[in-house]
Amino acid sequence: MMSDFSFDTESDEVYDVVIIGGGPAGLSAAIYAARANLKTVVLDKSSTAGALSMTHKMENYPGVPQAISGKELLSLFHQQAESFGAQIIQAQVFGVNFAKEPKEVIAADKIYKSKAVIIATGSMGHKPRLKGEAEFIGKGVSYCGICDAAFYKGKPVAVIGEPPDVFAELEIIAKYASKIYLFLKGRAPSAEQIERVHRIPTVEVMNPKHLVGIVGNEFVEGVTTLNAAGSQELMDVDGVFVYLHGNMPIVDFLGQQIDITPKGCIKVNQADMSTSIEGVYAIGDVICKEIRQVVIAAAEGCTAALSVDKYINQRQQLRSQWS
Repeated sequence: MMSDFSFDTESDEVYDVVIIGGGPAGLSAAIYAARANLKTVVLDKSSTAGALSMTHKMENYPGVPQAISGKELLSLFHQQAESFGAQIIQAQVFGVNFAKEPKEVIAADKIYKSKAVIIATGSMGHKPRLKGEAEFIGKGVSYCGICDAAFYKGKPVAVIGEPPDVFAELEIIAKYASKIYLFLKGRAPSAEQIERVHRIPTVEVMNPKHLVGIVGNEFVEGVTTLNAAGSQELMDVDGVFVYLHGNMPIVDFLGQQIDITPKGCIKVNQADMSTSIEGVYAIGDVICKEIRQVVIAAAEGCTAALSVDKYINQRQQLRSQWS
């Protein structure tokens, strides 16, 4: 409750933009906003809580030819944002007041005031349900085929998930993995979905067996299955792709002050990342989209920051930063 916190309400400091969230979307926005000489602060609840920070290795970020961990890439984002003058503060945001001008972002330590706000809080992943899942996140457990499938070229993997999401990802993983053990959960697949699976020769549907655990030492080495008779079996795999529902955009702190889609995402105009509230923008996994990649989040951060610059300085059009 608000009365439980001690706020620095006497401060008259007003930022040009408060960015809520310190992932690739939020930090990219900070880089562009600070470089446009906007007084910029990023409120990040934890540098280790986001999806990128848990990514063990990535090879497809433009301009970074060598494999890099998510934490290392985030560190580069941090350094670059701070080099242009952005403040990055560890703070949990509990509420907002967009009816006021300047707008207010309510954190545990104080109320941050700003002319514009960029929401980049991401989505909350499902809580690990499988034994060993949490232990091997980023070490063989993945939630994104398009992100990580290439790391398992020529290797066996297990895939567990619910229709229809699991089938779209399955086709991506099949381009790389030598063998896919598929464990279906939830509602029964349609005849069309079953036909799609049968067209992939490397896929073996394991039902009615259940995947109950993930095992390994430093990295994933196998999965434990349970058959109808109650017997367990260990299967050797190098990776496990998990597609169990539960990822939800983090929007609870907004208190219905902004338009949300039926799926719980923030509604935006993709042209400038603006929301239903003037001066408020949303980027990254807090908005609904089919493809979720770091480079896309970074592009949205750039767009939002340039839109904030246009909004605050009342420009007729966006001002690009070419150099």
